[in-house]
Amino acid sequence: MRTFFRSLFGNVDLPVFAISGGLILAFVGLSLWDLELTAQWVQSSFQWSTSLFGAYWQVLMLATFLIALYVAISRSGEVRLGNLDAPEMSTFKWVAIIMCTLLAGGGVFWAAAEPIAQFLSPPPLFGEQDEVFAQATNALAQSYMHWGFLAWAILGCLTSIVLMVLHYDRGLPLKPRTLLYPVFGERILHGVGGALVDACCVIAVVAGTVGPIGFLGLQVSFGLHELFGISDSFTTQLCVIIGLVAIYTISAVTGVDRGIQILSRFNVVLAVVLMAFILLVGPTAFIADSFVEGMGTYIGNFFPMATFRADTQWLDWWTVFFWGWFIGYGPIMALFVARISRGRTVRELIFVIALVAPLVTCFWFTIVGGTGIFLEIQSPGVISKPFEGMNLPAALLATTQALPWGTLLSILFLILTTIFVATTGDSMTYSISVVMTGEEHPPAATRIFWGVMMGSCAAILISIGEGGVGALQKFIVVTAVPVSLIILPSLWNAPRLAREMANGPWLQEEENRP
Repeated sequence: MRTFFRSLFGNVDLPVFAISGGLILAFVGLSLWDLELTAQWVQSSFQWSTSLFGAYWQVLMLATFLIALYVAISRSGEVRLGNLDAPEMSTFKWVAIIMCTLLAGGGVFWAAAEPIAQFLSPPPLFGEQDEVFAQATNALAQSYMHWGFLAWAILGCLTSIVLMVLHYDRGLPLKPRTLLYPVFGERILHGVGGALVDACCVIAVVAGTVGPIGFLGLQVSFGLHELFGISDSFTTQLCVIIGLVAIYTISAVTGVDRGIQILSRFNVVLAVVLMAFILLVGPTAFIADSFVEGMGTYIGNFFPMATFRADTQWLDWWTVFFWGWFIGYGPIMALFVARISRGRTVRELIFVIALVAPLVTCFWFTIVGGTGIFLEIQSPGVISKPFEGMNLPAALLATTQALPWGTLLSILFLILTTIFVATTGDSMTYSISVVMTGEEHPPAATRIFWGVMMGSCAAILISIGEGGVGALQKFIVVTAVPVSLIILPSLWNAPRLAREMANGPWLQEEENRP
């Protein structure tokens, strides 16, 4: 029986599987048994996490970005990672996968929702403005802070360098526990400590992926009801989730070189087409002006926004919430980035992830969210009324339907969001399977299991109401607490390892010199 299990699922790390899978199922089971009790427990844990770790997370995010930039512009930036002389993947495919996986579905609905939310209720750092355009650019600048340089840097810069050097050049396993090898040595690679590290990271990323899967079911169901009158019921939501799970599981089974690449390229092309269309038929001048001024406001107030602590209640629901979400994804995202970035230099890796991708994201937020703000300014209530109660899909649909060919545009945006979540689902399904088996090409059965398991958890949680998914989204922030401690040593280990790699050939030449 054991041999059959191994042949089907590979060399699964049973302690990691038992801890991570058991806790996720326990959370789902507790939600089914008593959702109110679960929500109360999660809320208490959420408040504890944000109050004790919120300031630390802000410093961690800022330090990660600044240190990554330093490493990129130093001589260490020339180091080629992955023990290859040239990239194994074309630049377009590589960037497409990075953009789609790391931006995910949140980058579509939040692109419409956050700018209008920050416009209607100005961030405390800026406050109400007499000039409406200034209030608009402040809202965009705050959105840039949450989805820009810091958010991207934590997902695949320093941690990816550590994993790539230690795995491809030193032969250590491609697992989150390897991030702590420079601190604890061989002890962390074997036994309970390493299993707990891997399990914490898997739990965080499963929770972070199950949430968007369930939320997508709610969002697409709402969109289909608004556009075509289809019943916004659990049956519709379940059908959406089943379709999504089928897409990303098939993609994950076919691997990084096929399914994940195909989905990512399709999504990038569709996103570019939609951006170009809105830029042409929408408020072109307003988009251009608000992007330039919003980016100036963002850069000019970069440190005040990154270190703002004057209103902790606001921070808990915005900056610290996002930071917890992104930190929770960090190690597993870094593992995935390490897998697809072989042959890239340190400078390429950091510049694309920490600079190029955030700038593209900010422009995307300006096109989608900036258009919504413009429409609201021109006709007060056209976006804000449907958006009441933080109705994210309503903000997007209200924006797209106000533009030419609104129905077609809305359908395309729903497709785009679905594929965005699918690219995150397939990449995380693949990465979790790598953690479980320690293999870069884990068995198909392992990938299928995790893909179906995440979809099933999402379906169960939305079956008990939106409160189930809402509780899980707060739980994501709680899981970031241990993960943020796992990431911390990368702040000094990544520069050191990159410097050692940069000095290696020079030292060898010195030794061979007569």
